[in-house]
Amino acid sequence: MADNKNTSKYVKRDYRLLHTASDLCYFNIKVKESDLAIGVDTESYSDSLVAFCEKELFKVRGDIESYISLHPEFKSSLVPSELLPGAPAIGVEMAKAARQAGVGPMAAVAGAVAEYIGKKLNNYTREVIIENGGDIYINSSRDRKIAVFAGNSSFSNKIAIQVKPRECPLSICTSSGTVGHSLSFGKADAAVIKGRPAALADAVATMAGNLVKSKADLIKAIDYAKAIPGVSGILVIKDDNIAAWGEIEITPVARRNTNESSQ
Repeated sequence: MADNKNTSKYVKRDYRLLHTASDLCYFNIKVKESDLAIGVDTESYSDSLVAFCEKELFKVRGDIESYISLHPEFKSSLVPSELLPGAPAIGVEMAKAARQAGVGPMAAVAGAVAEYIGKKLNNYTREVIIENGGDIYINSSRDRKIAVFAGNSSFSNKIAIQVKPRECPLSICTSSGTVGHSLSFGKADAAVIKGRPAALADAVATMAGNLVKSKADLIKAIDYAKAIPGVSGILVIKDDNIAAWGEIEITPVARRNTNESSQ
């Protein structure tokens, strides 16, 4: 997740236009800070499916916001926070991920929301890819490539992470200290975590990104992430330096490839 910088073009999420898959139908739903780009197989798409997603996004955001009104620390804490009785299921998931990663619960919110909507769609679609501020939930029966967006790095939108059907459902979550508007204490152009659940991948990406202040810290981020159960791979980029560990198959991006999806 990134801090407030001169990154308005990134906040507009223009990168979503760069790579799409021809076998998917795309739509966006937005409620306050939640801005989801959703791709589903063309046969499953309908206006009622879009309305269903909007309804579910309102619901899950309502659960989180209602809990925060009772427990403001859940939103503000930068370290793991104990839950109050009666916390919603998504809050429990976020808090668990935060404890594993060593960050505050809200570091897991984008991934958690993406997976929440994705699981709902699994009941109605064959293919689902959801991107929420750089955090992706994917459940696909086809090979997919997730393009890596890393700001001004020379690797940005030049490489992709291969996803196989046997790995799905899967989450690929990205944190950055140079891209976007979210809080980060690091300077990584991209810290990409592959794993599950999405809340965990999101939280770990945040901490991994926090650890990178210079290219000398790339291995530190990898050593941190690979020790956490549920993480299957990590890719870290700082300027023109890159490091990776685990089940990370990196491939070049071919513009307008029909099996690519953007992050």
